[in-house]
Order: sequence, then C-alpha cells, then structure tokens
Amino acid sequence: MSDKSPYPPIAEYGYIADCHSAALVSSSGSIDWCCLPRYDSASCFGRLLDWSKGGYCQMVPSSAYEVSRRYCSHSLVLETHFKSRDGEARLLDCMTMHKGGEHNPHRQILRILEGLEGNIEFAVDVAPVFDYGAVKPWIQKRKDYFIALGSNNGLLISSDLDLQMKHRHHLEGKWRVEKGQRAHLSILWRPPEDLDEDLVEPPDPAEQEQRLEATLAWWKNWSGRDVVAGSYKKEMQRSAIILKGLSLAPTGAIAAAATASLPETMGGSRNWDYRFSWIRDSYFTVRSLAKLGYIKEADGFRRFIERTAAGSAEEVQVLFGLGGERRLHEYRLESLEGYRQSRPVRIGNAAEGQRQLDVYGELLGLAWLWHQQGCSPDDDYWEFLISLVNSAARNWIYPDQGIWEMRGDPRHFVHSKAMCWSALDRGIRLSQDLGRAAPLDVWQDERDKMRRAIEERGYDDQRGVFVQAFNYPLMDAALLLLPTTGFIDYRDERMIRTTDAVKKELEDNGLLRRYASDGDGLQGAEGVFCCCSFWLAECLAYQGRLDEAHAVFKTVLKTGNDLTIFSEEYDPRSRQMLGNFPQGLTHLSLIAAAAAINEVEGKRESAKKDTQICST
Repeated sequence: MSDKSPYPPIAEYGYIADCHSAALVSSSGSIDWCCLPRYDSASCFGRLLDWSKGGYCQMVPSSAYEVSRRYCSHSLVLETHFKSRDGEARLLDCMTMHKGGEHNPHRQILRILEGLEGNIEFAVDVAPVFDYGAVKPWIQKRKDYFIALGSNNGLLISSDLDLQMKHRHHLEGKWRVEKGQRAHLSILWRPPEDLDEDLVEPPDPAEQEQRLEATLAWWKNWSGRDVVAGSYKKEMQRSAIILKGLSLAPTGAIAAAATASLPETMGGSRNWDYRFSWIRDSYFTVRSLAKLGYIKEADGFRRFIERTAAGSAEEVQVLFGLGGERRLHEYRLESLEGYRQSRPVRIGNAAEGQRQLDVYGELLGLAWLWHQQGCSPDDDYWEFLISLVNSAARNWIYPDQGIWEMRGDPRHFVHSKAMCWSALDRGIRLSQDLGRAAPLDVWQDERDKMRRAIEERGYDDQRGVFVQAFNYPLMDAALLLLPTTGFIDYRDERMIRTTDAVKKELEDNGLLRRYASDGDGLQGAEGVFCCCSFWLAECLAYQGRLDEAHAVFKTVLKTGNDLTIFSEEYDPRSRQMLGNFPQGLTHLSLIAAAAAINEVEGKRESAKKDTQICST
C-alpha cells in the first residue's frame, strides 16, 4: 500500500443516518459510502471500497483550506467548517428525519452550504454508481432537477445552484457562496419506476430548511430521554446517538456497523460485512441503551427476534438481515480493489450458518432485562423462552465457533458455556419470579453440570484463572464478560486473577487484543479490539480499581476520532483505525464501562457522605 493512497484514513469520516440507512462523509466533504434505501442495500456511493469505481458526492473548497467539524447539538447532523484565504463556510450534512418517518422516511441526503465570511468557491461533484460500482447510472435532466436511473435504484438530484452534466454519469458545478447565503443539494432515493414516470418532484429550498429543522428536533427529542450523568457524559451521549442511528426503525433490528469489508489489517484479507443484526451485539446494545433510559429500543429488538425466529429456538441463528432475512450468503466482489487494496471485498456473512451457543444467554438476558423493567412475558413469549432454555440445556455439551466466530475447528469456549449457564439460570429465576410452569428439575440439574464442567475443565488450577476453552490454556478477552452472565462476581478472587491475566497476556500499548491471533483459522494479523479494552475498564471499575479503570478508559478514548466515533479495531503503531465503522460493539461497550465507573464512583461518594454524617 502506497503512502500516497487516495483513500482517507477511516478516522477522517463522519457518520450520518436516519434509522433506515447511513452515509460516511469525509473531512473533505465527500460522501464515499452510502447504501440506499437500507443499510444493507448495495452502495450508490461506494468509493470507500474502490476509489475509481465506487462513486461519490463531494462539496469542497476549490482552493487550499483548513477544516474542523462537529455535530450540531445531540444529533447526527454533521457540520464541517471550511476556512480558506477567500473566506469561511460551513457544510451541514444529514439524512432528513421527521415524526412518522419510522415507516415513511424521506430517504433523503440533504447537504446545505452556508457562507460565513468572505466569498468562497466550492467544487461540487455528484457521481453515483449503483450496485457496488457495477452500474453507472443513466442521468437525465428533468425540468429543474436530474434523475439517475440504473439497476433497481433511482435518485432525484436537485439544487438551487447550478449543476451541469459532466457526462451522462456525472454532475458537476462551481458554487460560490457569500456570507449569509445558503445553497442546498438534495439527493432523494426512489424506486426507478417512480422517477421514470415523474411521480415525484424535489422539495424547494424552503422545505429543505424545514426538513433540516425537523431533523434537529427529532434528534433533540430522542436524546432528551436519556438519564446520563457523571464522568464521560458527552461520550456516552454521543455513543447512544451512534447506536440509535444503527437501528432499523420499522423492524427494531440493530446493525453491527454501517460498512462492509473495511480491513482489520491494511492490505489484509480479514474483511467482513457487518451490516446485519447479530443477536449478541444487539443484546449488548439494548443493555447499554437501557442503562441510559432508552427502553423502547429493547422492546423493539425483543419483538424482532421473536418474530424472526418464528417463536422457536430451532429457528434462531446468530445473525439476521435487518428485515429478518435468514440467507445472508457471503460472496466476493472480485472487481473491487478494496479499501487501500485490502482484498477480498466480501458482501454477506458466512457466520449465518455457525453454531454460537452464547445466543441463548443473550436472548434470556434480554427477557430478564425486560422483566426487570416490570414487563412480564405473555404466553407466546414464555413458550419461546422455554424453547430457548431447553435448547441451551440440550446443546451446551457441543463445541462451537464462539463469540469471535472463529473459522477454524470448533472448541468448547468457556464464554459460550457460561452463556448457556446464564440462559438456564435466568430461565429458572424467571419461572420462579413469575410463577410460570417450567421443567425446573431438568434445568437446575443441567445448570449444575455446566458449572462443574466450567470450573473443572475451563479453569487453570495452577494459575488460578479461567481460560479460553476447555483444556486450552490461552487467555481470551471474552472472559472479562463472565460476571455479566451472573456466573461469577467481579470481586471473586478467581475473576480478579483472570482479569489481570487477560491484561498481561493480551495487552498491546495499553489496549487489548481479543485473543492470541494464531489458531483462529484465518490468515494475517489484526489490530487491538476497542470493545475489549472497554470491557477491561468495566471489570476494573466493578472490582473497585477505579484509578486503573479511568486510565484504561482514557487510553481507549484516544482511539476515537475528533467526532468521538470509534471503529472496530485500532493499530497502536500506525495509530490508525481498522475494521468496520462506526462499530456498534465499541460504542455500546463504552457506555457500559462509563456506567460502571459512574456507579462505583457514586457509591463511594455516597458512602463518604454517610461516614461524614455519622462522624458529626
């Protein structure tokens, strides 16, 4: 990979979304990734995966400039501030939202350019390419706007400043904005047949402004529901907004990330499509959002899984399409060079067919969370839960691919066994709390067998620590999650030693790798996993080691970009983000770690005040 690569670092991207689809906007004002009408649709702007073939939409000063950016208040409206020798301007980017947009979205990218000082010229390019760079659209002039048609996509492109046809696939313009002037660029997705028949027209500039205000109001209303306080409040709020943006409003599904095939090593082959709903990531997401007061999202995902699995544990798989699709066949786009020549580019995900036993614990954890909110399962949901617990009791004895979806031989992963234990434990507790009928004797017997197996075969007596898999003594960052299952207390001496062993064996420049990279069935290396370091901070906090927890947390914060957005992984040597972006698992782990720190600090402060009162 050349140092002169045209691809910006992943950290250079901002993120906009409307709970249906998303786009990445570079610091040079270029939309280099956008899939419409849904996150997991084929791209219409996709040069993130092939700079020459993928398509883009850019608005950038014609002369040299300095740039800074931020989000407008608690929203996903991105403001990029440009300053050149001729003047200053700001670019507002959003995917417009409105009340009622859950089922009737605008499906619109809105870009508003506003002059702030002087007189500054921008070069504007609109060059969509559909179907992951395979279909150059047919752009036609209609009245005072353009339509782009191709494959099963249609875009209606309009502006109140001049756009010209560079050629039949590309629009361009030179826009000069003065202080106080605002120019609008609107890109609406519509089925091509609607545009071919002139069934829709673009909103005028006044309506564009109204849509911007409605988008800001929508986000203000949603973010105003949180109960965030204490340390790292801003980071928690931003992460919650990122996670909300990754949800698909009509179904309740939550995408693991907004992108596909961004590499875990530059030039490497560990490139995966994460635009699907993993049970694991989604459970962690609703668990984190619930800590902040967002309960509706938890119920939305609960309903999504129940109906997608057709109410039966036999139909549960580890990930689904965002609409509940089950067949997510993984294939390679051989025609694309990949981000910074990182091949292959993969679409779909073969993990759909893997056995990952942790899903039982996550689904029962979701039910337990729902129960703790005062919501009891109805008869149909209880029948579904019974089938899940029975499946965990029946299948825990088998090896699986584990939380990290290893593509080598299956193993008896300790984390997977603990999650099965958790499924039975929470099933038993739900039955007892609710007075619901269940085969408690069978469940209790299997739960006890699991504990004995984990403590005998998943524990290294010599070191006094839990290990990655039965009779496999390496460490695994997933062991840091054992206390969240209820299997062991954070302050148990075995867990403290395990935490220290994970830190010692997997630490890399103050951050954690998820496991020793050899033996996972894949070629090449990977970076440190950002979520794992947040798990470490959470563990340390609940173990009462607050200074260590703060130190780890602040180290991981440095892996985010200037907008407090995090990727999946990070290379501490090159200081570059790696993997898909934004990565939901990283953001939800940030929330959980910050909440743990706040909780422990709050208890200490309360105890200190009680001591002072008693002493007086």
